[in-house]
Amino acid sequence: MRKLFLVLVAALLAGCGVGRSTEPTRVLGAKVVRCSAGELRPLGSQKLAYVGVAPRGAVARRGSHSIRFGVRNVNGYPTVFAVTGAVLDSACKPRWYRVELPVKPNGQTGLVQARALQIQTVATRIEIDLSKRRLTLFRAGRRTLTATVAVGSPATPTPTGRYYVNQRLVPTDPNGPYGPGAVGISAFSNVLTGWAQGGPVAIHGTDEPWSIGHAVSNGCIRLPNGTLRRLFRVAVAGTPVIIHP
Repeated sequence: MRKLFLVLVAALLAGCGVGRSTEPTRVLGAKVVRCSAGELRPLGSQKLAYVGVAPRGAVARRGSHSIRFGVRNVNGYPTVFAVTGAVLDSACKPRWYRVELPVKPNGQTGLVQARALQIQTVATRIEIDLSKRRLTLFRAGRRTLTATVAVGSPATPTPTGRYYVNQRLVPTDPNGPYGPGAVGISAFSNVLTGWAQGGPVAIHGTDEPWSIGHAVSNGCIRLPNGTLRRLFRVAVAGTPVIIHP
């Protein structure tokens, strides 16, 4: 997997080299990739995203601080990170990955050692427009599903920003408030205090179908149960979730 990922990284970076001719290079086919030790190269596009699975857990560095993540999160789901960049070493190989972190406050990023992650690619992307109360699912850049949703109420608004799917949960009661499934994302409510697990946000079904199209939730995104099932099948861990105002 790591060798394959290096090839993918090289393909993304090919032709983008900058700097002096004394920089290390790697030749892939007819293309030459240049790099500098410590250089941060962005990863991902509108059609393809990267996800890092942490089979032994991981430590994310943020400046002088570190955050430790176990093999599984509090709900027993394997720890995953959205990968947005690679810090290269002198041989043009990833030494660190820049990742999005599923912690409060929203929007935090950190660096995780490359050897701690297994890198995979994701072709799905979810965009949510709060003002239009609309969710759109893309696969390889093409729109495949559009649905009306319920969003957070004025008192408990859905947080905006860029997140990712970090867990997929199946409720014990498919007829309950979460419907047949919940696609957990790395966002947390900005206003709820004392809420279980810090007020995590999810895209889930509902036992209140009348709420679809309204701003009534505690911050989560509600879908009709039939639509949630369709989304749940393809919204794999690592799928980017962009929430617009």
